[in-house]
Amino acid sequence: QVQLVESGGGLVQPGASLRLSCAASTRLFHIYSINWYRQGPGKQREYVAAIDRDGITEYADSVNGRFIISRDNSESKVYLQMNRLKSEDTGVYYCFAQPGSFWGQGTQVTVSS
Repeated sequence: QVQLVESGGGLVQPGASLRLSCAASTRLFHIYSINWYRQGPGKQREYVAAIDRDGITEYADSVNGRFIISRDNSESKVYLQMNRLKSEDTGVYYCFAQPGSFWGQGTQVTVSS
């Protein structure tokens, strides 16, 4: 069993930046691929970004060029640097680990003036 804990969310104005963290409770963190998802108010959960065990990254079109996903295996953490935030980025952000399909509890991001 792997526990994932997200942090770093908050209330920011449009155009601002935030960095989310996802901390994993495993010494085998380096074998896991980690995805970020988000769920906006009244919306379905959607894919945001991914980083695999080799550090290869992928992004949803809606965040490509604004968000950067990275990992620090020594700290068992994945980060999501979010730049030029928009109101439509508002939602609860979750991290997800494979193999095993583990979810975190989420962290709230609100972008509003």
